[in-house]
Amino acid sequence: MRTRPLGRTGIHVSPYCLGTMMFGPAGNPDPDDCTRIIHRALDAGINFIDTADVYGGHGETERIVGKALRGRRDDVVLATKFNGPMGTDPNRRGNSRRWIVTALEGSLRRLGVDHIDLYQVHHLDHETDTEETLAALTDLMRAGKIRAIGHSNMPASEIVEAQWAAERRGLARFRTEQPTYSILNRGIEREILPVCARHGLGTLVWSPLAMGLLTGRYRKGAKQEISGARMHWVPRHMTDERKLDAVERLLPIAEEAGLPLTHMAVAFAISHPAVTSAIVGPRTTAHLDDLLAGAGTALGDDVLDRIDEVVAPGTDLGTIDVAHVPPSLTEPGLRRRPTGERTAA
Repeated sequence: MRTRPLGRTGIHVSPYCLGTMMFGPAGNPDPDDCTRIIHRALDAGINFIDTADVYGGHGETERIVGKALRGRRDDVVLATKFNGPMGTDPNRRGNSRRWIVTALEGSLRRLGVDHIDLYQVHHLDHETDTEETLAALTDLMRAGKIRAIGHSNMPASEIVEAQWAAERRGLARFRTEQPTYSILNRGIEREILPVCARHGLGTLVWSPLAMGLLTGRYRKGAKQEISGARMHWVPRHMTDERKLDAVERLLPIAEEAGLPLTHMAVAFAISHPAVTSAIVGPRTTAHLDDLLAGAGTALGDDVLDRIDEVVAPGTDLGTIDVAHVPPSLTEPGLRRRPTGERTAA
């Protein structure tokens, strides 16, 4: 595979990034089979692997990835993430300096490496000041334990604020963003991708197959089987009529283009000029082989125009459950004055 620059880091990565969320008890419970999948991806030219401390149940996926990379570490751009809960203690999560230092040491130990190429904030932490997070990550970069830093699921306003905070304090800048992006969820085209391009951030987009809906296996009116699929976490997407209607309209577009829907979907994601790499998350070797078979697919303007007719640019059909939601939308107290202050003078 040809590589692309990862923002302005000077690092070059493949347009397909191997996502590992399905490696471990929640997806593929066979570590040896997961290792075979990782090696097959590397042999095919994928040099970018993304994982997280919470995948597989408190670090199990990192252990699988680390074992698979023994002897091949120098050929891989290795990314992992922190923020999610790693126990019941409220201090074993979030974006504080206290937790970041501990979380990084845990990831290094489980992966069996001495540094992380891209260390990412998995989710926004409204209880921690951005400068606190950046200062801790900057110190860890200076210590040689991290090569570059990024974030995931961040709204455009927070991306810009983090860039400003780094400039104000002379701290390391976030260099990447990891948002969700697919034919069915194109909302990041409005602000996030333009903001990332403006600030020179690389983007590695997750779920280009829209949680499995763009595999073509889930059809309108058909009984939906979710056992063993990533959609186990987000079953309501399988009954979202807008998404299922769109899939029915996309299938003939792919067929007329001579493509499986999966190939068209991933090719769409990496066709955007602001997208660096699309994260593909196979559970089996067969899943990976299908995706690899479409690695050279490039969509013509005629196909992209027809996709635009099904899902307009900048449009999300429904939401992704784990995407960022501002606290003011979920906590009524943040958008309502106290009872005694509501009466106008």
